Amino acid sequence: MTNESIKQRDLDIIWHPCTQMKDHEFLPMIPIKKGYGVYLEDFDGNKYIDAISSWWVNIFGHTNPYINEKIKDQLDTLEHVIMAGFTQEPIVRLSERLVEMTPEGLDKCFYADNGSSAVEIALKMSYHYNRNIGKEKPIFLSLKNSYHGETMGALAVGDVEIYKETYGPLLLESIQTMVPKDQSIAAADEAALELEKILIERAHEISAFIVEPLIQGAGSMHMYDPHYLKRARELCDKYDIHLIADEIMVGFGRTGTMFAVEQADITPDYLCLSKALTGGYLPLSVVLTTNKIYGAFYCDYSQQKSFLDSHSYTGNALACAAANATLDIFENDNIIEENEKKSAYMLKKLDRFRSLKNVGNIRQCGMISALDLQGYDSSERIGLKVYQYALKNGVLLRPLGPVIYFMSPYTITYEEIDKMMDVAYEAIMTL
Repeated sequence: MTNESIKQRDLDIIWHPCTQMKDHEFLPMIPIKKGYGVYLEDFDGNKYIDAISSWWVNIFGHTNPYINEKIKDQLDTLEHVIMAGFTQEPIVRLSERLVEMTPEGLDKCFYADNGSSAVEIALKMSYHYNRNIGKEKPIFLSLKNSYHGETMGALAVGDVEIYKETYGPLLLESIQTMVPKDQSIAAADEAALELEKILIERAHEISAFIVEPLIQGAGSMHMYDPHYLKRARELCDKYDIHLIADEIMVGFGRTGTMFAVEQADITPDYLCLSKALTGGYLPLSVVLTTNKIYGAFYCDYSQQKSFLDSHSYTGNALACAAANATLDIFENDNIIEENEKKSAYMLKKLDRFRSLKNVGNIRQCGMISALDLQGYDSSERIGLKVYQYALKNGVLLRPLGPVIYFMSPYTITYEEIDKMMDVAYEAIMTL
């Protein structure tokens, strides 16, 4: 088989996500035959450094031997079982570990199979909790420029126009408050003042405030200081609304700590996790919440009070095996400490970009680095040009419009970091 044969079979029958399919009249589809470490290899033998962790999920490299082994072991025992009225050891062990490692007070785990579904669960659970205690609070609050997924509820609380605008008439009501404009304490305080103004006026109808802690992923990798999270927690407590931390992208070490909320020393009412939870292997998500919230649903059987959200593949045993293997690697290999060294190295590599006149707003948080291409019209699709150059030179970058970012697997070596960032620099130099 060749790239060309697989590509044509694909284009005959598959509609790809986040893609204008007409682009493939001039933009080659890349069929991948295999992956190993940070590399993807196509059917013609070309190799690409996966600088975006295959949409931010793959943290310990492709076909990681340890995760492979644990999934194979589980496959011979149990692949899946209904989670209504049944359980299995891998999910119990995973839940115990998640409760132990997340901020104190998050004592219950509710599972689904993707990040958007986790957000939906947190929204529904928050509204339903309030209803169970006699309050009608149908509004949700989120940050401007936020992204929380593309199912209807998750889309409704997001604020990235390209994803949301078309479906506006179908979405539940939400309101947005300003996001801190940069990573300074002053910006965090300014945004917190705006948040309190909204809560003074509308807290009685707001069920929850949902945030992407520290980094807004699809919102151009915008970053802000942990101080804002601390202030948000204080204000949510003061005005009696829930705080939902959507750590689907930033959880499991991306920001430099295991969970981003740790940097603010807070406990959210709901913590949404997915993506890196299984090391990027299999779909799995979880919402962790408090015993207080759990208790509002605990009663003699009542269809009105019971939380009836369900997904066929909730708590899939193979996915839980991958997740437990992922947590094993964190525990055994000093990942967070090693990431600190690699993060510092990447920050030094970013200095080179500061001399380029078409580059601005260079920023970093943990293992995520980003920069903006400036001085271009949106019709130029300048990010696409960088993407094409990088592919031809063995690196998979997928810019967010004019934003170039680096979010590689943690297993990347210093030599591979050099190549990843050097190719990006060369791509920008050719513009």
